[in-house]
Amino acid sequence: MDPLSQGIVGSVAAQQKSSKEKILLITIIGFLSGMAPDLDVFIRSSHDPLLAIEFHRQFTHSLIFIPFGGFICGTFFYHVLTKRRGMSIKETYLYCTLAYASHGILDACTSYGTQLFWPFNDFRVAWNTISIVDPIFTTTLFTLVFLSIFRRKTIFAKIALIWVITYMSIGLIQHNRAEKVGLLNADSRGHIPARIVVKPSLANLLVWKVIYEADEKYYVDAVKVGFNSKVIKGASIDKLNIKNSFPWLNLDSQQSKDIDRFSWFSGGYLAISKNNPNRIIDIRYSMLPNEIHGLWGIEIQKNIEENQHVKYFFNRENNSEALKELWSILID
Repeated sequence: MDPLSQGIVGSVAAQQKSSKEKILLITIIGFLSGMAPDLDVFIRSSHDPLLAIEFHRQFTHSLIFIPFGGFICGTFFYHVLTKRRGMSIKETYLYCTLAYASHGILDACTSYGTQLFWPFNDFRVAWNTISIVDPIFTTTLFTLVFLSIFRRKTIFAKIALIWVITYMSIGLIQHNRAEKVGLLNADSRGHIPARIVVKPSLANLLVWKVIYEADEKYYVDAVKVGFNSKVIKGASIDKLNIKNSFPWLNLDSQQSKDIDRFSWFSGGYLAISKNNPNRIIDIRYSMLPNEIHGLWGIEIQKNIEENQHVKYFFNRENNSEALKELWSILID
């Protein structure tokens, strides 16, 4: 999730073992330790644009790395912050580890994908129960964390933990509801999905993006699941076919290898951009849940050296208009 949410959830995790006297200090180191795994964003290369997406949410987010991440954070904060305030290194390690452990689990609840089982498996876990940014979730937690500090009562930390579990449970229920509607929608078209993915749209649990594969195409629709269910029709696009789209591409070239890397990152949900035949987009993400407008992708270049990498791009066109349209779907 976003860094603020990660920090606040880290504070909530650390506060579960907090004493009233040290709650502010514990909240601070919990907040910072909760964000620490995202320091992997600094692993990047000016020559290899896909290195960053390979390492983000990799070893720093894995379950096996939690004790080491907690140790690194605990050692650092003990010498910089907690030692002079009378906290032992054992206590500091405990609070930092609790906060650090919350990060990968929270990220796995989103749709981006987190390598929880690295190095044993590079599968990107994505439970799709919450958006990467969710103001209702985060604002409520922030309020409870603030109250726990201001009132010096850990009961608010307990309530915050209950809120996290409750909200994720609601997200799971909504996800399952949206998936059922998506499957019924596919059936109404005479399609039997080879696979389907359902993910929350930006900042809410009401409107979901449903993508399914059938007959070598991807179909994208939005599903609103409130008291009643509603399908907002979307679009379809051909599934990526390397041989048809890039017959000139050497399969032993670095660009071909980069396509494989990007496919792994995207779960195989790739298609050619309708605006540029040399661009491959990740169709899982768009500002509007019923559109095919990849927020990022790679660009294949012709007549370049065999060891040269693809280009990586972000697509942020007309985001303000898309947000207005998403809002209209939410309140409709």
